[in-house]
Amino acid sequence: MAGIMTPSMCVIGAGPGGLAAATEAARYGASVVLVEHHRIGGESLSYGCIPSKALIAAARRAQAMRDAGKFGLRPVEPEINHRLVHEHVQGVITGILPNMSPERLAGLGVEFVAGAARFKDRGTVLAGDAEIRARRFIIATGSSPATPPIPGIERVPYYTNQTIFGINYRMGHLVVLGGTQVGLELAQAYRRLGSEVTVLEVGSLLPEFDAEMSALAVQRLREEGVRILEKARVERLEQLGQNVQVVFTKDGRSYSIDGTHLLISTGRRPNVEGLNLEAAGVKFDRDGISVSRRMKTSNPRIYAIGDVTGSMTFTHAATHQAGIAVRNAMLRLPLGSNEAGIARAAFVEPELAQVGLTEDEARKSHQRLRILRWPYLENDRARTERSTEGFLKIVATANGRILGAGAVGPQASEVIQLWSLAMQHGVTIRSMADYAAVYPSLTEINKKAASAYFLPSLANPMLRRLVAWLERLG
Repeated sequence: MAGIMTPSMCVIGAGPGGLAAATEAARYGASVVLVEHHRIGGESLSYGCIPSKALIAAARRAQAMRDAGKFGLRPVEPEINHRLVHEHVQGVITGILPNMSPERLAGLGVEFVAGAARFKDRGTVLAGDAEIRARRFIIATGSSPATPPIPGIERVPYYTNQTIFGINYRMGHLVVLGGTQVGLELAQAYRRLGSEVTVLEVGSLLPEFDAEMSALAVQRLREEGVRILEKARVERLEQLGQNVQVVFTKDGRSYSIDGTHLLISTGRRPNVEGLNLEAAGVKFDRDGISVSRRMKTSNPRIYAIGDVTGSMTFTHAATHQAGIAVRNAMLRLPLGSNEAGIARAAFVEPELAQVGLTEDEARKSHQRLRILRWPYLENDRARTERSTEGFLKIVATANGRILGAGAVGPQASEVIQLWSLAMQHGVTIRSMADYAAVYPSLTEINKKAASAYFLPSLANPMLRRLVAWLERLG
């Protein structure tokens, strides 16, 4: 729509966070304009969560065929048609797109404007041929892959998560720079789909997860044939014919490795370019837009959510923050974001999931801790699935306050959900031990781990004497 627009709310960015903000504001009866210069659905739909999980699903089926022997079935090496795998991934994206069309948004009360947004002043945005003068703004422009300043990178072909899903053939040798969550997920998936894979990481792998748990996941990747080199510093990149040569140092020695394909997965950068935030009076730096717990920027009329704030770079974190921002902006509710209760997950196999503090983090700030564990090996459902690798770990104070939880194993991203809810609402260990868990289910380990908190008290001599006295009463 051309000309001047005066909505109650203007949301910039139509990724998951922006969509959640726009539709929630519209449900409150506000007039809403949603601006996006690229594709509705954002990075998550086109290049992130959805295509990567679709690829991982295909890779898991391939690995299940290799591992079928433990069920009494003849294991086979799968015949992989990479073109059809590619069509599967794209088909999943195509199937979701209709839920995010401008027509559907219009039916929800959201007006869509295609174009790059740019602030004209503290209360005006220009996009396409429209001038939008909104009462409130929410910036949800997300992030993009960061390209590291490696000598030679401008002279070699490389992929990021935004381009690698376009490949529809088997890669001979994929070299992954960066042991991030995304880097390791794709490394395992492409290895299972038949490619040789090497991962180079300058530091440690998966530092955002409990070290004990991440070590178990990394061990599994190595067992499946993914070559992983930690504390390897890349010095330069060179093109050798059809290959890319990566020269790196490790333990004071220089090495090189040749790959047919190169994937850069070294981090993200917030998408603030072109927004002209200076004109809007919005403070930001290289890490993103500065926001309060209420997701408000230095301009009280403007909020920011998701990756562009440089905080938790997860889709579900952005949608959670969308609700916080909208309710503060539209209803003036003094709500703050509780990042401690937002879980994070890595969809390698075994899966990793974490919420709150890890054990190492908790020991830095608390003297007396209770570390509670429960292994998948002692879960009956895990035994039926022949998938007993991993454990659940709970970090709590001596009086039962939950500080954090982590899981490594089958469906860890599902298992952790209950602990995320508990931390967001102050639920105690006792309540977690009291709930009735479905049997047999993997999530029963939540109840078992929580119940372990009370085991020492059951051995209390006074309690035993009380029980004995009550028995004598008949």
